[in-house]
Amino acid sequence: MKLATCLLAGVAFAASPRAVAENWPQFRGNGGQGRSATAAPLAWNVASGENIRWSTAIPGLGHSSPIIWGPHLFLTTADRPGPRPKLKTGVYGAGESYAENEPHQWRLLCLDRDSGRILWNKPGHEAVPRQERHLKASHANSTPATDGRSLVAIFGSEGLFCFEMDGTLRWKKDLGKMDAGPWNEPKLQWSFASSPLLHDGKVVVQCDVLSEQFLVVFDARDGRELWRTARQEVANWCTPAIAEANGRTQIVLNGWKQIGGYDFATGRQLWTLSGGGDIPVPAPLVVGDWAFFTSAHGSHRPIRAVRLAAAQGDITPPDIADSSAAIAWCHPKLGSYMQTPIVIGPLLWSCDWQGILTCVDRATGEIRYSERLLRAGSAFTASGVAAAGHLYFLNEDGEAFVVPAEGTFSVAARNRMDGLCLATPAVADGTLFVRTTEKLLAIGRR
Repeated sequence: MKLATCLLAGVAFAASPRAVAENWPQFRGNGGQGRSATAAPLAWNVASGENIRWSTAIPGLGHSSPIIWGPHLFLTTADRPGPRPKLKTGVYGAGESYAENEPHQWRLLCLDRDSGRILWNKPGHEAVPRQERHLKASHANSTPATDGRSLVAIFGSEGLFCFEMDGTLRWKKDLGKMDAGPWNEPKLQWSFASSPLLHDGKVVVQCDVLSEQFLVVFDARDGRELWRTARQEVANWCTPAIAEANGRTQIVLNGWKQIGGYDFATGRQLWTLSGGGDIPVPAPLVVGDWAFFTSAHGSHRPIRAVRLAAAQGDITPPDIADSSAAIAWCHPKLGSYMQTPIVIGPLLWSCDWQGILTCVDRATGEIRYSERLLRAGSAFTASGVAAAGHLYFLNEDGEAFVVPAEGTFSVAARNRMDGLCLATPAVADGTLFVRTTEKLLAIGRR
């Protein structure tokens, strides 16, 4: 990047006058809960510009979500020469890999939150990808994270990167080849997707791949490894979560064989739970001292509620549907393959990849409804988000369903985007930031 461009970016960074109330610092925002307290538009029209604040073309291909800190948006992408790669979307069972032999540039972008103008676009790494990807995946699946002092991003098998807030590389770590693929088809490669966390100046990374499984924490200041704990897992695509329970901070992980909690200071495993779907993707959802887990594929696809204050040792029940002091409730067949659930007040919603939306009482597991958003066709990959009293679910074909956050089912609005949508949106201060395969759009009242 030319020096003049960098200087202009620095001026824009320092001089932006906007006072911002709400950040969205990681995958699914604060605490990974996927919700904002401010209402966003229910309806918009990309073609006419109704409630479209701005639209910015994004180079390359990525399914990572935008994150927000102050007046700036940050986004990662994987760019290569030639046309943008084609994706095979929809509901299907094939899991073929796609190899790309061209050099890619993994890039970190900063955009002005108000205008969508790209302030800087900096390369973080350049190489031929070390791993193949799934036909509907990208080489930039992992969402970055920030705490206002550091920016961290995982570029798949290319490593973990920590940047200053102006995009200057601070340090990087080679975590090895992230051979993420199904445990029973080890020749398939689907590309890495777990997103990093920043908490108390520490970088938290869940690395469950075919060759090795571990949880690791680094010091964000200098990249020093603080601890690493081995796990006995299958490859998965889950992002960790942070929880407070019994006066202790713990890292909560989803999985198949070792769902569980780990002491944030030492890495010691505090509790463990096994069983569920054998290709785990959703992140744990932590609300207070409760954690909600879902997964799918294989014989089970559960939604489970764990009381973290009561979780100690092995809490795996004799039967997956059983409850206990630690497991408040479980529905063995209502879980989601791809999306992380969302909680608003006393209710929890989980949308599966075929668009079946299930609402339950989060304390008791009582089912309020289970209804299809779409009768047939498109798959749902992006996780739902909430703005005040409404939920937003986007399918891969770019249709957005707006659902009232109530215990009875209805659809308040259906809106079309202008491209494929596999990235989870960000939402803050009344604006939805939606990434399609070609653009980033800000949907909000002008």
